[in-house]
Amino acid sequence: MDKILVVSTAAKGAEALSSLLRQIGGNADITISVSGSDARGKVLDLNLDLVLINAPLLDESGVELARMIVEETLSPVIMVVRSDFFTDLQSQMEQYGVLVVEKPIIRELFVQTVGISHSLRRRLVGMQLENDRLQKKIDEIKLVDQAKWALMSNLGMEEAQAHKYIEKQAMDQRKSRSEIANGILRTYR
Repeated sequence: MDKILVVSTAAKGAEALSSLLRQIGGNADITISVSGSDARGKVLDLNLDLVLINAPLLDESGVELARMIVEETLSPVIMVVRSDFFTDLQSQMEQYGVLVVEKPIIRELFVQTVGISHSLRRRLVGMQLENDRLQKKIDEIKLVDQAKWALMSNLGMEEAQAHKYIEKQAMDQRKSRSEIANGILRTYR
């Protein structure tokens, strides 16, 4: 793990969690926030591999912050809570994919939880990359379809002819179908 944000109102708690994370993650870049509002700005500015919330915070419980992070970023969240809040908070946060650890922290359990969060992050990043690739493909298909309609409307081609024309132009000019489609759309708009 490269970038970690520890959100903790208590300086001792932040240092203890940072020390434990350094033991687990080696040379991770750990940033500390003392409040939920401060953490929100950092979360959106940094591409974090993990956010660790030592709840409750001075300005909020930490629940709203955790929800915001998992909804708006790919960063996994671990909340560390007192044992009397653990059961309720765990069932509440489970639906958002937030991992909850009970105080006092059991090192082995914490190591497992950090490992799980690391796996979640890898999967989320992989899914985001796949989503981006598919979105790019969809955009290309839409663009080519618009170019085909332009050829059909302006030159009276059939759809199969227009498709074949775009494919051949892309191959002959060694350009992508998108580049050819953009050229056709510039010509007929």
